[in-house]
Amino acid sequence: MAAELDIEYFADGEEFRRWLSEHHEVSPGVWLKMAKKTSPHSSIDYDQALDVALCFGWIDSLPRKVDDHFFLRKFSPRTPRSPWSKRNVEIVARLESEGLLEPAGIAAIEKAKSDGRWERAYEGSAKAEVPQDFLDALALNPQAQAFYETLNSTNRFTIFYRLQEAKRPETRTRRIQNFISQLEEGKKFH
Repeated sequence: MAAELDIEYFADGEEFRRWLSEHHEVSPGVWLKMAKKTSPHSSIDYDQALDVALCFGWIDSLPRKVDDHFFLRKFSPRTPRSPWSKRNVEIVARLESEGLLEPAGIAAIEKAKSDGRWERAYEGSAKAEVPQDFLDALALNPQAQAFYETLNSTNRFTIFYRLQEAKRPETRTRRIQNFISQLEEGKKFH
């Protein structure tokens, strides 16, 4: 866990919004301490936190376990190359219609639209389909295919995501070859 980031607890989205109003331009990010659904404690939930973060041009990353009642989720400003998910594009449309976007969030959206990241938004893991060109290459290597069948959804999504984000056909082809080689060697990606 990045020691330089503060850990903050917020009871609800309004508290996080107030914090971001003061810190979104100067903070490198923050770990939000969030109550698990099964916890007797309460806190801001993931959907509330994501909505608020997107309003300010921030984004989340994967959670980290704290204990039986809480987990941490990192929120930070988007970087200039930060990709957008289709889910977040849809959320932003709702937030915009509700008049909740802040100037920093609008700027992040406009930047993504101008440099093509907006239209290249990726499907989330629940909707992701493994590309046919990868499956065709995989079928030519029974050892790699056998190992691929043992991968969990996180590892499979890594393949999908990395292939989808390739901008040039030769990059995509090279990545397919690399994934097949790694699978043949029994290597996982997470």
